[in-house]
Amino acid sequence: MKAKHQRLTLGILAVVAILGAALLALSALKDQAAFFYAPGDVAGKPLPLGKAVRLGGMVEKGSLIRAKDGVSIGFKVTDGKAVVPVRFRGVTPDLFREGSGVVAEGQFQPDGSFAADNLLAKHDERYMPPQMAGKMHKSESLEP
Repeated sequence: MKAKHQRLTLGILAVVAILGAALLALSALKDQAAFFYAPGDVAGKPLPLGKAVRLGGMVEKGSLIRAKDGVSIGFKVTDGKAVVPVRFRGVTPDLFREGSGVVAEGQFQPDGSFAADNLLAKHDERYMPPQMAGKMHKSESLEP
């Protein structure tokens, strides 16, 4: 076999191996992927029941209801187009409050509500942890 044919064969084998590895990785991650939806994306459409998904938007003001057990809450997530009621049982993040951004991980229910297993609070780029707010200082001028 000529050297040119050997290089061509090795190149083809390398491409096939890379494609095979990519397909295996994608098939392994297929069940682990959590799709992200906004309330407007699911309004009036069939809900993805039985799938792990993420629901993102703003916590509607005046919608947060805390149960007497101290760990269960209900609230509504909106994106300005639609509203989805959410139920969550657990400890909420420190930044979670009405009017703030939230990403809820869980599943849609047949009644159109969302049962969250985990809550992630979102903040803007100007956020500073409360512990750091008082400790920050302006840098001193280097002028003589």
